[in-house]
Amino acid sequence: MHVAIVGGGIVGVSTAEWLRRQSAEVTLIDRGVADQAASFGNGGVLARCAIVPVSVPGLLAQAPAMLLNPNKPLFLRWSYLPRMLPWLASFHAAGKASRVREIAAGLMPLLSDTVEQHQALAEGTPAERWIVPGDYLYVYPDRAAFDRDAFGWALRREHGITGDEMDAEALRAFDPAIGPGAGFAYRMTDHGRITNPGAYVADLTAWFEGQGGKRIIADVNSVEPDDTGVRVLYQGGEVRADRVAICGGAWSKTLVEPLGHKVKLESERGYHMVFENPSNQPPAPYMVADGKFVATPMEDGLRIAGIVEFGGLKQPPGKAPIALLERGIQRLYPGFTSSSKRAWMGHRPSTADSLPVLGGSKTHQRVFFGFGHHHIGLTSGPKSGRLLADLILGGRPNIDVDPYRIERFG
Repeated sequence: MHVAIVGGGIVGVSTAEWLRRQSAEVTLIDRGVADQAASFGNGGVLARCAIVPVSVPGLLAQAPAMLLNPNKPLFLRWSYLPRMLPWLASFHAAGKASRVREIAAGLMPLLSDTVEQHQALAEGTPAERWIVPGDYLYVYPDRAAFDRDAFGWALRREHGITGDEMDAEALRAFDPAIGPGAGFAYRMTDHGRITNPGAYVADLTAWFEGQGGKRIIADVNSVEPDDTGVRVLYQGGEVRADRVAICGGAWSKTLVEPLGHKVKLESERGYHMVFENPSNQPPAPYMVADGKFVATPMEDGLRIAGIVEFGGLKQPPGKAPIALLERGIQRLYPGFTSSSKRAWMGHRPSTADSLPVLGGSKTHQRVFFGFGHHHIGLTSGPKSGRLLADLILGGRPNIDVDPYRIERFG
């Protein structure tokens, strides 16, 4: 079987490599701008605890105050708001408590064994050097702030995700340099990090090519299935294949909608900063809960990543999100310095219900999907790719794929 994969991020390359290992002929078509993709710019955390969806009870009511406060990690390009209204309506509906529990149950099978899935994908390749199993800490100003997140932590406990509480004394014994604004933490094991996400995906891609996979660097214009196969038209040519998997991240919507599928997908613009030779960095990745950013020790320094900004795929990066991240690291480590710093902005592919789109089209039997992973793309990429490869080859997955169907959007 010849399978074309559209998109070369972690989900696309994982799907391509799992297919290749099962003797499929695979052509991977990607835009060739890896440093613009979420797989490059993410926080690097393998967060098996990330089963709590973005929309939770009460969040939308808090949004106006957050948007008007420059110290809150939510930004909006106001001219883009009218285009977002249908997505926001579905996002609000997904925040009901009963629906949140359904979503968490759908996310858990993709996240529960993330470190093992990455190790299985990267074993024997140059990419395995970037995988570091370890702890993950949520850091709060105090115990009261942790208690205000009780809904999310109760949801995690229901799925067997537990950890250890650390008071201010224990936290400072763990990280003596941490600032006075951090007074409580929740520490979880069985997590991990990728110490250079861009290099990790590049190494996996190079391995795929070196083992016989084909890669084309081009923008895909359309996907056209018929009774005998699928044409994938790109700038400068086309690929004819038996099956196609659309794994184009935040750009997937433009390929999916002409096929007759609706999808509630938006670019959730995220930012990061990398500080080389930092004066301080955490012993393990932190989620700084009040700032909604992660701080991860990386191969090239300290990366802090986070922020949610809505403004579509075309607007340039904003200055305010970067300034907020810089203030955040100064609160975490007062007097923090580095030899250099650089900023980045990219596009998280975010569905309105925080569940990815995985599986086949019911109207086009040769077309499959693997996109919409919002904040869990790196974490769930290898598992999503393995699941998608099995479905493409006609296998029967050992988890329920119904929550990920594209038809849930209408």
